[in-house]
Amino acid sequence: MNMKKILKILDTLSEETRMRVFLLLINGDLCVCELVNILNMKQARISHIMKKLNDAGLANSKRDGKWIIYSAKPEALKLGVVKSILDDLKISMSDLKKMRKCKNDRIKETCCKQVVRYAHG
Repeated sequence: MNMKKILKILDTLSEETRMRVFLLLINGDLCVCELVNILNMKQARISHIMKKLNDAGLANSKRDGKWIIYSAKPEALKLGVVKSILDDLKISMSDLKKMRKCKNDRIKETCCKQVVRYAHG
């Protein structure tokens, strides 16, 4: 891996919210509305964060009907620079609880309906 790529990864993960999103994605796929709910942020901010993670080669996205589902790129998890950072970090329990609730709501298909009200309210 070249130095530019390593620096881009380090720069991307140097911001706390981007690191939180990356840690969430390592623990499972999430749609934007779930990230909005977990992080209590506006959809536009989450989309900006996801663009940064995608540009750094840390995340993937795929369309599932009307939703875009994000995941951590498996290749990124194998990179030495990423592995050494992740060895010292764990997802916060608060984020993990909210993530589990979102996953449960997604199964019930209520996830994005709730968040749309929050994001515009």
